[in-house]
Amino acid sequence: MRTTTTRAVAVAGFMAGGLALAACSSSASGDTADAPHLEIGSVDLAAAGCPADIKIQTDWNPEAEHGHLYELVGDDYTIDDSIKSVTGPLMASGEYTGVDVTILAGGPATGFTQPNAQMYDDDSIFLAYVGTDESIAHASDLPTVGVFAPLEKDPQMIMWDPETLPDVTSIADLGTEGTTIRVFPGGTYVDYFVGAGILQADQVDATYDGSPAVFVSEGGTVAQQGFASAEPYIYQNEITEWGKPVEYELINDAGYPKYAAVLSLKPEAVTEYADCLTELVPVLQQAEIDFFASPDATNELILELIDAYDTGWLYSQEVADFSVETMKRELVGNGPDDILGNLDPARVQELFDIVTPIYAEQGFEVPEDLTAEDLYTNEFIDESIGF
Repeated sequence: MRTTTTRAVAVAGFMAGGLALAACSSSASGDTADAPHLEIGSVDLAAAGCPADIKIQTDWNPEAEHGHLYELVGDDYTIDDSIKSVTGPLMASGEYTGVDVTILAGGPATGFTQPNAQMYDDDSIFLAYVGTDESIAHASDLPTVGVFAPLEKDPQMIMWDPETLPDVTSIADLGTEGTTIRVFPGGTYVDYFVGAGILQADQVDATYDGSPAVFVSEGGTVAQQGFASAEPYIYQNEITEWGKPVEYELINDAGYPKYAAVLSLKPEAVTEYADCLTELVPVLQQAEIDFFASPDATNELILELIDAYDTGWLYSQEVADFSVETMKRELVGNGPDDILGNLDPARVQELFDIVTPIYAEQGFEVPEDLTAEDLYTNEFIDESIGF
């Protein structure tokens, strides 16, 4: 999968041309995240044994792709710009749940450390975004269990210029055409495409640094990795040197069946906090439903946080709006059933079979007794909740 570092540099490179991290002192927006005046609603996470402050580590700066998490944050919140976090009462469809939630930014906020590593470095972090391929790669050193998949499809894609490459409609077509594809190094999906013969090794250019300069200067004769929920809008509307549409195919649609950004815990926490997760996971499911039904207020919070964190990340209201619409159209939804957030066992097994030999060749110590079922559980999913 894309590592957190890959995600960070990919987007930051073209948006900011290199990040200039500012040293920020702690400051607050909204009121202090102290909610004794709030009446607990129909879900009592405190009574269920959840931590008093449920800390969730994301993989990047605040963005609409994380809207399902920021939807949880109540109006009385505190922003800590020194660690790039927001804390507030954890709300379930507008009702207080008896605990707080802290959403921690990733990417530049963590020195581009992966969320699973952050969770192991900081015992106060309860949940973290972990892709299913990443959970396999780090099953020995950073084992995790996924409990909720907010994205049905990974936003990661390969894009190209339809004017220059009119016969290309897929990543496989790029392989047939022999088109140079610019990617960051280390993408397991690229290794899979090469190993499966979808792409040829000599057409993969792993020197992409996040800048649009080469894509633009080559006049669209090269293809490039990106995120379907951002780059198509940005290249057409915010990169004036390009200023026209791109086409793309999602890596999921090209045959790489990973789940991205699965909310995951340490394995022992799944057992220790089973009662908590039984109540919390349905709240996470419903928060995603609520966000996509009415995203404006949460996106306002996201834009406020970007301003406060001041990491060099440029993110407009228009990109947020585009992201929401793209996610609704292509990236979020129920699985093969009518349920939001559960992981399909056959799909996880397929990915497991794809990446295990790749990781073995790359020297990752994947436990010999690891199975696909070790990577996730659907036991806390409320099967009545779906789009």
